[in-house]
Formats: sequence, C-alpha cells, structure tokens
Amino acid sequence: MTSVKNFIRTIPDFPHKGIMFRDVTTLFADPRGFRMAVDQLLQPYAGAQIDVVVGLEARGFILGGAVAHQLSAGFVPIRKKGKLPAATLSEDYTLEYGQATVEVHDDAINAGQTVLIVDDLLATGGTAEAGIKLVERLGGDIVGCAFVVDLPDLGGRARLDALGMNIHALCTYDGE
Repeated sequence: MTSVKNFIRTIPDFPHKGIMFRDVTTLFADPRGFRMAVDQLLQPYAGAQIDVVVGLEARGFILGGAVAHQLSAGFVPIRKKGKLPAATLSEDYTLEYGQATVEVHDDAINAGQTVLIVDDLLATGGTAEAGIKLVERLGGDIVGCAFVVDLPDLGGRARLDALGMNIHALCTYDGE
C-alpha cells in the first residue's frame, strides 16, 4: 500500500547545507496523496467532538482547513505577527536561527472549546508550542496535535510530550 511518505519530496541542502528538507507541496499537488493525508490526519479524531481546528502558518492552513471541513468544525489560523486585522494575542518563540512571534485573534476560541492543532511538520516544536500556549490562553481544550511529518531527532515530539500533548504524525524521518 502507498503511504503519505511516498508523496513527499526530499530536497538536500535546503535552506542550508546539511538540511534534508521534506517538501509536502508534492503531497498537496497529488489528489490521492492529499486526500490520504487529510483522511489520516483526522482519523483518530473522527467521532470526537472537535469544535475548532487550528492551523499553524502556513502549510497548516492548507491541511487544517481541509481537516476542519471533514470534521464539521470551525477553523482558526495562527499567523505570523502583523498578519491578522483585529485584536490579537501573541506568543514569542525561538527558532534555530532567531526568534519569531505568532498571533491569534483574541476572540477566535471560546473557553472550553475543544481544539485540534494541525501543521505539516513537527521539527523543534517551537511553533507548535507557541500555538499551544495561545490556545490555552484563550481557554481552549486541546485534544491533540496532528502533523504529516515528525522529525523526532530535532526534539519537537519530546517538547510537546513534556507539555502533555497527544501527538499524531503520519510519517517519521529519523536522524534528519
């Protein structure tokens, strides 16, 4: 059987020498691969009460919107600083090469709503952790974090495990 991993292209030395970039645009471009990814991302949550799917910028918007549609849930984007038009909450986080900030509208999630966080890739976990903190500040109850790709050697899975998150990933690349 074909797996999601078969649709992901690897590009060596991008964006820096020594990096093996996992390019999910080839997954998105293939109708069968994209459907497989969306179906597998939402599978553990089918039948669960999910009020809101949160997509992390930017590829998480593509996946999160499709997952939200299939779960009949709302969709909330967590965006880079300065991209949302209304009042926001923000959270800073550290990247391998600096610092960044993500934001969410301050009225996007109501206290007690159940939330599924979706993104394409779990690497160091910085963006996901910032998203988790924003959802928790709004009072959302996170039922899980779903990713297409997990790079466990970069520490993101351990970081989210330490926060008590339920993590679902479709494929793993060890050592990269």
